[in-house]
Amino acid sequence: MTTHMFQEIGEAGDAVARQLGQNAERLAELGARLRGLDPPLVATIARGSSDCCALYLKYLVEIVSGVPCASIGPSIATLYRTPMRLEGGVSVAISQSGRSPDIVEMQRAARRGGALAVALVNDVASPLAQEAEVLLPLCAGTECSVAATKSMVAGLVAGASLVAAWREDRPLADALTGLPDVLRGQAAPPPAAMLERLANARSAFVLGRGATLAIAAEAALKLKETCAIHAEAYSAAEVLHGPAELVAPGFPVIAFLPSDAAREGMLPTLAALANAGATVITIEAGGADEADRLATAKVEATLLEPIVMIHRFYRLAEALARQLGRDPDRPRNLRKVTETV
Repeated sequence: MTTHMFQEIGEAGDAVARQLGQNAERLAELGARLRGLDPPLVATIARGSSDCCALYLKYLVEIVSGVPCASIGPSIATLYRTPMRLEGGVSVAISQSGRSPDIVEMQRAARRGGALAVALVNDVASPLAQEAEVLLPLCAGTECSVAATKSMVAGLVAGASLVAAWREDRPLADALTGLPDVLRGQAAPPPAAMLERLANARSAFVLGRGATLAIAAEAALKLKETCAIHAEAYSAAEVLHGPAELVAPGFPVIAFLPSDAAREGMLPTLAALANAGATVITIEAGGADEADRLATAKVEATLLEPIVMIHRFYRLAEALARQLGRDPDRPRNLRKVTETV
């Protein structure tokens, strides 16, 4: 069976290429506007997978610029109706559909509060896209699977492109131009032995540190969504503070292991979990696939590694869902567009 999810993972490289081509002028204008504004704060507005994009954007903004970036709960606008105080700041709303009422209303509240409202949206005819001051289309195209993959990758790329344009980060911008081909080259299936190790799991930890924490959260969401595995995401700096008590022999731990400064701090944590009996699977750049290692293509900028890693992980989640006899395109209790107020 070929699933929509499988097909759409394979379309991610083309989606990124479209986005980079179509958004070049918009990004140049937005970058100049942000440099002129010099915002003291960036606020993000999102839910679900899009909120994982927002967490990735948070790390990029803070690592590259030092400007604080924080998520605002949409219920502040829809339930509590608290006026926002965002004068001189920037709000970034991220959504595939752009139609969830709470996200739209939170963007309106941010604009009323004085923020420059930027939207990263796939559906450019949606209310969120139409009401934004600055729109960066995701250009992912139609996505049929309930499990978002190419639109998620496109959202991550849009965030990285925004930061590169704002901070005039030439190495990051140059690495982005090579990303479509990197993604197109990641077509290999996950190792069968890895699928066997995960097939009997009912629970799992997914770990990251720094920017990979964002994709750990997305991977945990996808394991729930496509495989009905109760996966929880943690920072490798936090997992030993309490959650490790759940680890027993064979307990799966999937770790997104970056090449940057976060790597060395994660290794002792993974060793401690392995000593407690965990089955540790790493996802990292370079090398070859093994039963306990999923290799990703190398990318020129380490800040883009999370994008390549989550793209490779999607192949694992899709294959595992099928091995478990599940249809990843049609989870039992989920819909493609979730509308909350």
